Amino acid sequence: MPYFEYEGKKVYYETYGQGKPIVLLNGIMMSTASWNEFKDVFSANNQLVLVDFLDQGKSDKMGDTPYTQAIQVEVIKTLLDELKLKKANIIGISYGGEVALQFSVKYEDYVDRLVLFNTTGKTSNWLRDIGVGWNRSADDALNYYCTTIPYIYSPVFYGEKGDWMDGRKELLTKGAFNNKDFMGSMVRLTESADYYDVIDQLPKLKVQTLIVSSESDFVTPIHEQRKLHELIANSEHIVIPNAGHASMYEKPVLFATLVLGFVNMEKKEFNIL
Repeated sequence: MPYFEYEGKKVYYETYGQGKPIVLLNGIMMSTASWNEFKDVFSANNQLVLVDFLDQGKSDKMGDTPYTQAIQVEVIKTLLDELKLKKANIIGISYGGEVALQFSVKYEDYVDRLVLFNTTGKTSNWLRDIGVGWNRSADDALNYYCTTIPYIYSPVFYGEKGDWMDGRKELLTKGAFNNKDFMGSMVRLTESADYYDVIDQLPKLKVQTLIVSSESDFVTPIHEQRKLHELIANSEHIVIPNAGHASMYEKPVLFATLVLGFVNMEKKEFNIL
C-alpha cells in the first residue's frame, strides 16, 4: 500500500489513471474508500489522487497531539511533491474544501483549478457549536449518529432512501461510531477546524474556482458559498436542488459531471457578445 511520511507520520494515498491530476479531498467522516464508486469515472481520462488526512482512514492517528487544519495543508503539499506534481486540480468537500481553500491561499502556484462543494470560508460560532454538540455525544454511538447523520442528508433523500439509511444506522452504530479509536479521531478532526478562517485572504485568490452549494445543506448553508463567490474574483457558483450536505452521495452523477466538466474544459473564455 502506498504511503509517504510527514513529520514522522505515515499518510496513505492512492493514484489511478493518467492525465490532468484531480486530487479529491475527503469530508470529515470520509476516507479514500468513500470514493470507490467514483474511481473509474474520475480516472478514465485523468490522474486521480486520493488521500487520507491524518486521523482519517489508513493514515496515522494523532493521539494526544493537538493540531489544526494547517497540518493537513502541509500533508497535501508533501503529497504533491511526492508525486512530482507541479499543478493539480484540487477538489474538496466540506472539511476537505476548507483544507483546499487554505492550501490554495498558501500554495496557489500548485493549483490548476479549484472546486469546492459544501464549503465555508470560516468556522462561525454557529458551526463551532454544532461541532461541540457532535463531540459531546461522541461517547454514545446512537446519540452521535442522531446528532450528525440526519443533518448531513437532505430530508427528501432521507425519506426516499429509508432502507439505505436504516442500513447506514446499523452499520455505523455497531461499527465506526462504536469504535473508540475512530471516535477519538473524529473529535480531534472536528476540533482542528474550530478556528479556521480564510475570509480576509480570499480576495487575493486568483485561481479559477467552481463553488457548489446544496439547496438543503443544513451544515454549511448556501449563504456560506455565496460569501465565497463574492470574495473569490475568478469564481462561479451553482446550487444543486434537492440535495443536502453529502451532495456526492445524493447526486453522484451531477457531482462527477460538474467536477470533470470544470477541470477538463480547455477553453476558459467565450467571446459570444
